[in-house]
Amino acid sequence: MLTQEDDVEIHALWTRGWSVSAISRHTGRDRKTVRRYLQVPGPARAVAPSCLEPYRAYIGARFQDDHHLEATVLYRELVDAGFGRAYTTLVRELRRLELRPVCLVCAHRRGSQVTTEIDHFAGGEIQWDWLELSAADTPWGEPADVLVGALAHSGRFRAVFCEAQSFGHLAGAAHQVLVALGGTPKVWRTDRMATVVEPRSGRITADAAGMAKHYGAEIAVCPPRRAQRKGVVEAAIKYLTRSWWRTAAVLTMAEAQRDLDAWSARVADKRGRRGGTVGQIGAREPLRALPALAYPAQIVVERKASRAALAAFEGNQYSVPPAHAGRTVTVTSQVSRPVVQITSQAGEIIAEHRRAPAGAGQRIRSPEHAALLEDAVLAAFTTKQACRRKPNLPAGEKSLTELARLRGIDPQPANVICLADYAQLAQAQEQAR
Repeated sequence: MLTQEDDVEIHALWTRGWSVSAISRHTGRDRKTVRRYLQVPGPARAVAPSCLEPYRAYIGARFQDDHHLEATVLYRELVDAGFGRAYTTLVRELRRLELRPVCLVCAHRRGSQVTTEIDHFAGGEIQWDWLELSAADTPWGEPADVLVGALAHSGRFRAVFCEAQSFGHLAGAAHQVLVALGGTPKVWRTDRMATVVEPRSGRITADAAGMAKHYGAEIAVCPPRRAQRKGVVEAAIKYLTRSWWRTAAVLTMAEAQRDLDAWSARVADKRGRRGGTVGQIGAREPLRALPALAYPAQIVVERKASRAALAAFEGNQYSVPPAHAGRTVTVTSQVSRPVVQITSQAGEIIAEHRRAPAGAGQRIRSPEHAALLEDAVLAAFTTKQACRRKPNLPAGEKSLTELARLRGIDPQPANVICLADYAQLAQAQEQAR
């Protein structure tokens, strides 16, 4: 750092026409120091071409497809295409060249909040939350809900696709997540979801309490409007959505579940953490053993039977009697039982089938229903002309008799004088003469 006197001197010599090298030799200061104080630009350097130049067209096309594409996903795709540099080099060049477009909507809505990190001991807590996908977000055109469970200590998570957020779906999906993680921690942390917490009282529901006792766990509910309290599962959902769901090439819910399971083990568990990867740290967490069967919760959904007398449930189709084709039926199944029961709107059990694996795409039709459906189809087949729409069909004699009985009137017919009888009598008399 130069003193004020040295600064004044080098500026005076510069105004007299001295060069930077001459001033440096005269004052004994380095040339870079003199140039910095004089704010004299140095010799221009030729900028080396970026290592992303061969891939700029592809990067631009990918960012045009998705402004929020994760750099980790882009890095995996570029490595497959022959990119041989490090991930940090990719991130540095993306920022330097400003290749990522700015999303004005997200930039407007993005805010800042004060947060802090919470220490979680191994095997202490798992956090639950739903990822909601609307019908417009899924390739199969129907809404889906994904239950995500993340271990708070290691960040290792698993997720299961569901058709709805009912308690039965929650219980079945939670058991699948715990089986994939290898056990259950001591505490389950959730937000104030309606299937776990009563909206008015804020207390745990009876079903949620029974499930917690079944697994020997404690339920901890986050305070209202405090999503950061379960920030581990929030981060897992964000990572799952951006890194997998946006680029997943799936057509059905079953394909999405299989691809998600493979991606979780192949990619998500390989993330680096202090002390190893997420998968390695999560595998070392001391989790409690799971019961032999899942909590016996009821899954109850309403379905409209198709014209072929089939009701859809969990990616499979189950038969109903032909009389209920086109009608709304209720499909009931217990999480731990391999049986599907179908009831009518009147509450009558009309069918019972073995439960096929979710997403198997099976069509299960009992022999009795198949025979009834065949008889109904053959009975409806005819070459007769369709019934006329506007005929005159007054009530018949039987209908009038029943109506009279309902009204309390004697259904015996009254004496009616018939002229035809008189004509027959007159004819008989003429013949007798």
